[in-house]
Amino acid sequence: MYIYNVTITLEPEIETKWLEWMQQKHIPEMIKTGKFSGALMTRVITDQDLGGPTYSVQYRCSSKAVLQAYYSENAEKMRAQSVPFAGKFIAFRTELDVIQEFS
Repeated sequence: MYIYNVTITLEPEIETKWLEWMQQKHIPEMIKTGKFSGALMTRVITDQDLGGPTYSVQYRCSSKAVLQAYYSENAEKMRAQSVPFAGKFIAFRTELDVIQEFS
């Protein structure tokens, strides 16, 4: 399994509307691309000042090749949807290669 992780720090005044948009529109549309099998949304909890509320969304996909297909076929369109929040957030993207899952 491969994880596409997006960490986002927001200006506090957009947090409520952004959360609503992410949960009701953006994440479901990411899943509808057919590239991801699911997503986990979390709030980052830290003693450090990150400059505003910070969230992490981890999208699960089957392989690096599938993620590459997302980048070439869907990423531009999906990222463009955040225009209403432009200039009010910072996003940091990372890729995670799952070695082993424990339960």
